Amino acid sequence: MRSATESMKNVYFNLNEPLSRRTALRNAGIALGLPFLDAMRPAFAAAEPTGAKRFVSVSLALGLHNPYLVPEGKGTDYKPSPYLKPLQDIRDRFTVVSGSSHPGVVGGHTAEGSILTACPNERGATSRNTISLDQLMAKYLGHETRYPSLVLNTGGETSPSYTENGAMIPAERDPVKLFAKLFVDDSEKEQDRQAELIRSGRSVMDVIGAEAKSLQKELGKGDQEKLDGWFTSVRDLEKRLQANEAWVRKPKPKVEKINFREVDKNNTISIERAFLEIIYLALQTDSTRFITLHVPGNAKVNGLEGVDEGYHGLSHHGRDEDKLEQLAIVEQAVLNEWADFLRKLADAQSGEQTLLDETMVLLTSNLGNASSHDNKNMPVLFAGGQFKHGRHLAFDQKNNYPLPNLFLSSLHQLGLQNETFSTSSEEMDGLV
Repeated sequence: MRSATESMKNVYFNLNEPLSRRTALRNAGIALGLPFLDAMRPAFAAAEPTGAKRFVSVSLALGLHNPYLVPEGKGTDYKPSPYLKPLQDIRDRFTVVSGSSHPGVVGGHTAEGSILTACPNERGATSRNTISLDQLMAKYLGHETRYPSLVLNTGGETSPSYTENGAMIPAERDPVKLFAKLFVDDSEKEQDRQAELIRSGRSVMDVIGAEAKSLQKELGKGDQEKLDGWFTSVRDLEKRLQANEAWVRKPKPKVEKINFREVDKNNTISIERAFLEIIYLALQTDSTRFITLHVPGNAKVNGLEGVDEGYHGLSHHGRDEDKLEQLAIVEQAVLNEWADFLRKLADAQSGEQTLLDETMVLLTSNLGNASSHDNKNMPVLFAGGQFKHGRHLAFDQKNNYPLPNLFLSSLHQLGLQNETFSTSSEEMDGLV
């Protein structure tokens, strides 16, 4: 069997030969949450992936009030819940999932890091996290666009996006900066600066690699194998930097400007709307294909009619009727923005399909009941892609169905041939 170093050389000098699963990076000694080399793709993806090519996740740190979200009945004949009544015009575009959660994930708010990783944390919040669903997708397919992924937050830098080494990716929280990043061309001086930074990064990799090679002679067999894996990671980073340099000089797509003066920074709903508008433009221009948008627990609801308390306080309602009434206004507003985003994707043609046909869109949380910090019965709405929607998948509210199965179904829709994702056991039952 070839050593990891020999495999690495095949990647670096012969990109026509795909790598096997055995040569997957182990990332020993350095945290590199980046896509594999293009040469690795045939080993993990179908030759011509069909169905959905994009994935967007909207996650809510405080969940959605279960009794107002979960409909009566199951299958295609379900009776819409209060939250779902305004969405009936797009009923056949999404699936409602109830009675599901991540096995082994506990800890209330601390489970926020497991939203898209599904990583069990029974040993506490300090347990090592794993790669998130969006980053796993971007790892193999993100090289096809200018930005492998976008990680966003309506009011903070936390995110549900994690690298392969379990490091959280800080989120962009300013819609104006995001718009400029995607659609405003940099000056020639800035392009030169970016190119120089990339080249400097590559030279640093060369220095580190040279030092590591000299150290390799002094190591035992076990450490040499770890270092071989690290070399592969370094070469992967170099290739990613080369790809970034190629994009520096390419003009960015031109789109209609957004009136950011209308965005109320003290109202999370307004910020969510702005982000979703930019996400729509990013998908439409194929600037990226994998995006996460997180709504944190410190979300602001200033100016929202009928609401005079803070969002976090309302989520801890203790079944108080007045608090529940205000909470419903907030959560319905959040959900309505998500629904409007679906409508825009459904109206946008992409060849013979719509943008929604090519984009899986998930809405979920780490909490099923924010008032009691319960991580069971998480809210899940799943739209788009090549799935047949318009149904309620009603699983056991007491013995929850593993939500990672949905994640595995999503990977397979992209053409990735993963056998499992975290604690998944199979593709999601009933998701056609």
